[in-house]
Amino acid sequence: MSTHPATVSIEPQRDLKIPRHIGVIMDGNGRWAKQRGLGRSEGHKAGVEAVRRTVALAIDYGVQCLTLFSFSAENWRRPPDEVRFIFGLLRRFVASDLEKLHAQNVRIRIIGDRESLERGLRGIIDDVENRTAGNTGLDLIIAFNYGAKSEIVTATRAIARKVAAGELKPEEIDEATITRHLDTSGLPDPDLILRTSGEMRLSNFLLWQSAYAELVFVDENWPDFDESVFVRALKSYTERDRRFGGIRT
Repeated sequence: MSTHPATVSIEPQRDLKIPRHIGVIMDGNGRWAKQRGLGRSEGHKAGVEAVRRTVALAIDYGVQCLTLFSFSAENWRRPPDEVRFIFGLLRRFVASDLEKLHAQNVRIRIIGDRESLERGLRGIIDDVENRTAGNTGLDLIIAFNYGAKSEIVTATRAIARKVAAGELKPEEIDEATITRHLDTSGLPDPDLILRTSGEMRLSNFLLWQSAYAELVFVDENWPDFDESVFVRALKSYTERDRRFGGIRT
């Protein structure tokens, strides 16, 4: 049984600036388990509990969009048993949490390459999105089998096909055109990118969308992510002077 509660216990601090969109690179499950003499699978289980806590926090603090980097395109290089376990966790998470999230008015969207996934998993993804499509609360975006470079390549190919078909002129292509063809089309760009475990890199996560995002790196491994870490990240974000390339007048 997890020792981490999935609910928020502390009254949100209203003096904080709340990002409209937070992206999270959930790193450190394996290290968390190793530090405790446990197998990596136990770290992934504890990571699911951290997901539940973070979704609850996002709702409580009024975050509009939360994007979680759950499985990268590069994660296929991990041992097959570990990949199968992660996929099994996804299935169990959907089975146990979908109705609760739906009742909380959460809209779930999955971004990443679906074509290479097995049919059963694609069916689960479709069901999750269809069931919650009409919800108007938190947008929960799960980056699954996702890589930002691949996303940009896919968008570029889609634009090239439109040019070849005469639907779009090359000189009409601008930043907005590319943005519309990304997996995150229709969503605001992230204001804050948060990474756990002390690593300081984006690891192919929302590269286009994060051009002006504030980056916050915390030392805690993902299973230890809780409200105190969340608030610390929000305080760091609140103290930033966001100018988007301009200057204060």
